[in-house]
Amino acid sequence: MLIFNARHRSILQDRTGNFGVMTALILPMLLGGAGLAIDTANLMVSKRQLQEATDAAALAVSGAMANGSDTAAGQKLGKDFLAGQLANYMSATDATAIKNATAVAIVTNTDASTGAKSYSVSVTSSANIQLTPFTGLIAGQTYPVSAASKTVSGAGSGTGADGAAASNGISMEILLDESASMAENTTTVKGTKCVINLLGICIGQQTVYVTKVEALKQAAATLFDELDKSDPKTRFIRTGTISYTNGIKGQSAVAWGTTAARQYVNAMTLNPVGGTDATTAVTTGTSNIKSNIYGTDTESVEQAKKGNKTSDRFMILMTDGEMTGNSLDWSSKLDQNVRTGCDNAKTAGLKIYTVAFMAPPKGQELLKYCASTAANYYEPNTMEALVASFKSIADNAIKPVNRLTN
Repeated sequence: MLIFNARHRSILQDRTGNFGVMTALILPMLLGGAGLAIDTANLMVSKRQLQEATDAAALAVSGAMANGSDTAAGQKLGKDFLAGQLANYMSATDATAIKNATAVAIVTNTDASTGAKSYSVSVTSSANIQLTPFTGLIAGQTYPVSAASKTVSGAGSGTGADGAAASNGISMEILLDESASMAENTTTVKGTKCVINLLGICIGQQTVYVTKVEALKQAAATLFDELDKSDPKTRFIRTGTISYTNGIKGQSAVAWGTTAARQYVNAMTLNPVGGTDATTAVTTGTSNIKSNIYGTDTESVEQAKKGNKTSDRFMILMTDGEMTGNSLDWSSKLDQNVRTGCDNAKTAGLKIYTVAFMAPPKGQELLKYCASTAANYYEPNTMEALVASFKSIADNAIKPVNRLTN
């Protein structure tokens, strides 16, 4: 009996197997905790990726609708675009499953007073994310995540207190080079003229080319036409024109529509003279349309009269040369003055488009600097390219802004 008790006591007092027992008890909890941490991180990443995809899809649909797409095409685009975004992170099969679980809703609103349309786009989607086996014992094999994005776009792409679209106006200053070099020829043929006439018979002809200033007039007309088409009732767009040589040559005050600005450009001389210095034109144009924090500046007041809650301020700066002032040589001081003026315009909130038309390298470098972005800089070398540049500027300026509202 004593021997039996001693044996049992030795077994009970033996601690060599405790580690194995405790490991067997704790290991599932450790693995479960690790699995839960992995799944939590994975769910957060998946949620973010899905949200980014729905955001991008909503913005893409808004842009398509503003550019004339119909509702059915817009809905298909939204689903396809979202699946394309998710293809960067998952298999085609999983992306297709999420695409099929996505809903795209589009509501078109029409302003009764202007006929302008705005679009509300909603993209909602969900996905079932695979869980690790240990987490799956508790929460199931998959866990759902969802995302939703909303945008508003179109004429009046801002939003009012009631969530409806609010009008968004445009105030634009157009700064045009009217120096002597603008009388030079482009490469575009206008026709021929007789230079040798013998007894009423022309025996010598000369090719006549479109001059730079003539090309500019046509390009400006295209700009004004595009602006007018987007705002037929002159509810949103105000324009003004400044022409310059070695200083301001003249200007039309910023006014509703394009009539005054168009008339000014049409009246510009076909035989321009003078040097080139855009400094005063830039500073004056900035002063004419920049806003202040109180909303008491001229453009804010005028835009508010027509119910425009906000207004974008644009400046177009065009030259065919470099800053020379009254001389024939480029002036680094004048060039820097224009750069400083452009910096001040940007600080004041103006978006600057620049057009270097058949300009030398110094002129190109200056206008590249002045442009708000690289995409806002144009470098046409023909009349046709100049016209296309001005049309592109108009299209970009009036392009409806798409805003996420979620």
